[in-house]
Parts: sequence; C-alpha cells; structure tokens
Amino acid sequence: MTDDAPGLQITLLLERMSGGDSAARDAVFERLYGELRDVAGYLFQGQPAGHTLQATALVHEAWLRLSSLKGFTFRNRDHFMGVAARAMRHVLVDHARSRNSSRAGGDREREPLDAVTVLYEERSVDLAVLDLALRDLEALDPRAVRVVECRFFGGMTSDQIARSLDITSRSVERDWRFARAWLRKALG
Repeated sequence: MTDDAPGLQITLLLERMSGGDSAARDAVFERLYGELRDVAGYLFQGQPAGHTLQATALVHEAWLRLSSLKGFTFRNRDHFMGVAARAMRHVLVDHARSRNSSRAGGDREREPLDAVTVLYEERSVDLAVLDLALRDLEALDPRAVRVVECRFFGGMTSDQIARSLDITSRSVERDWRFARAWLRKALG
C-alpha cells in the first residue's frame, strides 16, 4: 500500500478488519482517529459547560462498538464514517438516558426546539427525545434517518453521505429536506 492512494489504503484495511485482522483494526483506528475525534468535537460544539461525556470518551466508546461488529463489512471510508456516526448517536443517547434516569424528581428542564436547523447548528436538543423521533421516522423512511445520522452526528457532507449510502447527492438533499421537515413537526 502506498501513500498516494490513502482512500484505497483505508478500504483495504477496512476489508481486512472486517475479516478479523487485528493489525488492520489497529491501523484503521490510528489512521481515522483524527477524523473520528473531529466528528466527536463537532458534536460537542454548543453543549453546555460541564458535559459529563468528553469527545475522546465518545470516540473510544463508539470505536469499541464498531470494532466488535462481527460479520459486518465496511465498503469504504465514507461507509465506515457513516456507521461511526450512528454508533456515536447511540453512545450519546445512551449517555443522555443514563444521566436523565439518575436524576431524582424529574427536575430536568428540556430546551425548546423550533426547527431542526437550530438543532443542527446549536446542538441544544434533548438527545433522548431526538432518538425517539428518529425511531418514529425510521418506520417511515430508514434512509432519511441514515442521512440525519451522517449529517447531524457525523458532520458529513452531502457527497460523503452519498458515497456512504451508495445514493446520489441529490437523493441525500431530498432525504435531508424531508427529514428536517418531519422532525421539525414531530419535535414541535
């Protein structure tokens, strides 16, 4: 593998990792850690001070979930990053649920959400509530949920999402518009 084809290198490493090669798994982590850390940092922008989960911990927890997948094949780097975005979503939601359930008296005040764009830009949303809405949306349009996961939780561009989901950028934009409208209404 040469340095002039980093995308091909990652694809080959992902194939080997999917086959159980632990050296390839370590190499994937080493090469994509920075990108995963950037995604995690992106997710924490706009979060209140004192958030109990840190970006590094999020990356490591998501990595544990990804690297323990058995019999799952990653097609390429973008596909891997899309699946990583979904793993980060689940880690964040699990963490939010755990924190919410540990609070006695239900004194948690939810922050209002009047548009998914605000949710996307400010990250000031109750992740447990968002997760429930995404589950409802998934019953209608699973691909739209993958687009939301990649864009909101993964910080991916439309082109990256298109490659990850093996669809056109135009389909990504259409799914994103639909999901935004649907979530705006569902989250009221």
